[in-house]
Amino acid sequence: MAVLAAVAAFVLAADITTKAIVVAHLRPDQPVHLLGNVLTLWLTRNPGAAFSVGTGETIVFTVIAFGVVVYIARTARRLYSVGWAIALGLLLGGAMGNLGDRIFRAPGLFRGYVVDWIGVVPRYYPIFNLADSAIVCGGILTVILALRGYHLDGTRSVGQPGVGPDDEPREPSEPSEPTGP
Repeated sequence: MAVLAAVAAFVLAADITTKAIVVAHLRPDQPVHLLGNVLTLWLTRNPGAAFSVGTGETIVFTVIAFGVVVYIARTARRLYSVGWAIALGLLLGGAMGNLGDRIFRAPGLFRGYVVDWIGVVPRYYPIFNLADSAIVCGGILTVILALRGYHLDGTRSVGQPGVGPDDEPREPSEPSEPTGP
């Protein structure tokens, strides 16, 4: 649980700090180009979700983010895997970062717009923030852990094809024939 809390706290602190700096120093009409046009620092306010989906549904995303926070907090009691602690810490920190924007930023309580500011070849990829990055990385790690058979309690599925008790790949065995009368 300590790893989950530390990762979430780091992500949340980094997200809050960078958004405060961006809001104080960048203007929406004055993007800062770095590395040519590959990386752009560009202040935007997003009322929707990733890729600006659901721009009129800010309250829905607030409820979803709150649900994610509650789910991870309840799941943390059963957590004994460092990999899962990191994955859920990334998801929790990112969800709390964007939830903070939705609760406290304009245009109003629980309807606030999320501050996005990182553009990677902006005309081909949406502008995002550190919380978004943490959510994506946590999601990818979650998929990897699940596909590899790791559980929240620190155990690993050995019944999966190709996974042996010592985590070495093995050939699937043929079913044994029944013995006895």
